[in-house]
Parts: sequence; C-alpha cells; structure tokens
Amino acid sequence: MEELGPRIAEGQWMGRVRVVSEPHSDYTRFGLALAEHNTAAGEDIRYLPRHHPVVAGLPDHDFWLIDSTTLLLLRFGEDDVLLGADVVTDPAVVVRHCYYRDVARHHAVPWSEYSTRVHLPEGP
Repeated sequence: MEELGPRIAEGQWMGRVRVVSEPHSDYTRFGLALAEHNTAAGEDIRYLPRHHPVVAGLPDHDFWLIDSTTLLLLRFGEDDVLLGADVVTDPAVVVRHCYYRDVARHHAVPWSEYSTRVHLPEGP
C-alpha cells in the first residue's frame, strides 16, 4: 500500500466525484488508471455516469470544496485547459454546493467497484 497523504494521515477526508460520459474518452481512461494511486493513498474517488438521472439536478460546472467553507468554481478554456478558479465564500452558495457534492457522492460508485466494470489501460 502506498503511503497515506499527510492530510489523510491526520484524519482529514479527501474525495471527489467524477461525472463521466460512457463510453470513456482517452482522458477519462487515463484518470481511471491514475485513480488507483490516489485511492491507495486514501482518497475517496467515485464515479457517476452522466446518464444517471440524478445528474440532471446537478450543476454543469466543475467545482472544488475546501473544508465545506470555501468553494472554487473552476474555469476552463475551449480546449478544456484549466484557466483558473473563482473563490466563493458566500455561505448560501457554498452550502448549495455541499448539497450537490453529497447527492453526487451518494449515487456515485467507488473507484474500486467502478474500475472492475470498465477496461483500464495497461500499465508500462
């Protein structure tokens, strides 16, 4: 098992939900393969297929939540390159995004289960 990240070793939770299109793009398959290392280090990575009915009630933008108090709304260019993030601390907006996170997480499948359903790229 890989060494736990310092925040996880201190008892903090770190996780994400990836809403993915199926069939997967090359980028999604690459991310699935890399997730093995993140999950081994303690991160909770889950997958939610875009066709799942709950996705219709989720926002169509990517975001990060930091300690459920700070929201980062991610901005991407036309070529899907991350341009930056807008920091939001308005409690009403942050709490709404905590709700989105919790709904997505509830319906998403952990990487360990999802990865057995899909073909992962072979390692070197």
